[in-house]
Amino acid sequence: MTLFATLTPSALDRSSFLKAFADIYEHAPWVAERVYEQGIDAADDHIEHLHARMAVVVLNADHGRQLTLINAHPDLAGKAAVRGELTAASTSEQVGAGIQECTPEEFARFTALNQAYKARFGFVFIMAVKGSTRQQILAAFEERLRNTSEQEFARALAEINRIALFRLHAL
Repeated sequence: MTLFATLTPSALDRSSFLKAFADIYEHAPWVAERVYEQGIDAADDHIEHLHARMAVVVLNADHGRQLTLINAHPDLAGKAAVRGELTAASTSEQVGAGIQECTPEEFARFTALNQAYKARFGFVFIMAVKGSTRQQILAAFEERLRNTSEQEFARALAEINRIALFRLHAL
């Protein structure tokens, strides 16, 4: 188990806890709020433990709240990225995957795949892109377009939880 490097969750009051963890899940402070309401103790000073608790909150949320969480994420190489409207964490994650270096052809492919994915599943494509190249992301898009809606909904939540773990490790 890994301790947080810059903070100790069990020592934080509600306001400080929410300030530190409200953005771990994209535009979903309710995850951190729910975990705090359930009680924080020394076990939560370990990244993996706190992450597991946060993941359970997401997985136990109702379908509508989960869908809202999924759709709070930006398209990969989408208009928000081009306009500089992403959260700092999303920007860093997309830059790390080299998405900002897309050729015009790759950008057009991202745009077409984003549209096809949303048309097929009714929500945005989610992938924890850390450690991936833009070519791997494009390949994952094409592969996952063959899945069922149920498979992709579950995959989106799993990817969101993976993103959250990366973000917790960055604290």
